[in-house]
Amino acid sequence: GTFVPITSVRFTDEEYELIKSYCALHGSSLSDALKRALLDKIEDEFDLAEYEAAKKTYDENPVSYSLDEVRKELNLK
Repeated sequence: GTFVPITSVRFTDEEYELIKSYCALHGSSLSDALKRALLDKIEDEFDLAEYEAAKKTYDENPVSYSLDEVRKELNLK
């Protein structure tokens, strides 16, 4: 079978009650909610880094194209 690592996370009583309430409201298990939240955070940080890199590239060479120009360049109608 596939090995699935298990991780322990410590919460204060208030944090745990808040998280349990959130999970109940959304019909989610604690494990699924924590996993989704962390993966969403990682994705958000990746997206921000990609945006910042694209913005830097654009700021160094501020060239943009209209939709019509892109269609013409790609031989699209």
